[in-house]
Amino acid sequence: MALDDPNAQPSEPPGPPDRPVIHDAAPLEGDEALTCGRLLSQVWEQAQDATPTADPHTMSCPQCLEAVEGLATLNAATRALRAKDPPGLQALVDRVMRIVRAEVRLGRLLPLADAMLDLRIAESAAAKVLRHAADTVPGTRAVTCRLVPAGGTDVEVTMTLAAALDRPLPGRVDQVRRSVIDAAGQALGLAVTAVDIVVVDVLEPPAPLGLAGSGRIAGGGV
Repeated sequence: MALDDPNAQPSEPPGPPDRPVIHDAAPLEGDEALTCGRLLSQVWEQAQDATPTADPHTMSCPQCLEAVEGLATLNAATRALRAKDPPGLQALVDRVMRIVRAEVRLGRLLPLADAMLDLRIAESAAAKVLRHAADTVPGTRAVTCRLVPAGGTDVEVTMTLAAALDRPLPGRVDQVRRSVIDAAGQALGLAVTAVDIVVVDVLEPPAPLGLAGSGRIAGGGV
């Protein structure tokens, strides 16, 4: 019967299985917010996690899913280029990554109402205009604004709002809705078919116009 070799080294434990391509990507620099409010770096880190926890938002949010899909595709192409190692590759990769991060910040492209011209606008740019339209209504301030294609050239808007309670809330919300629809059609050329508004915070009532400036009520007599 053969004896075991006392100088033999114990066998190495099996290494972890190979991870998908996106798992060994370098983390993104900076924390850039998607239009849904999540940080791009946070979403990308969750996609690289070997044992991800269930997150209902990232599993169902189209913004997060689109960002992960785009970055994963780009990462696979980058790895293929790095394998060839041509001169100046890293500078090219850096430029491509900057462009991709800029496109992620812009959000999805939304169709304008004129289908014949096939014109589009970035969601982030349109949301900025619609938030400003909501802010023009006294006693209101837009918190978030999301735009989603609703088929064809139609677009639906979801907005969260902070509002004062010195006037009936339904009337003030309707005024914001009309302001948003008017701005979407006249300033942007978007065919907004629905504006869903949720009030999430309370503001102090705006000061009466007569108390502005000198602090005296306008029109007072001696």
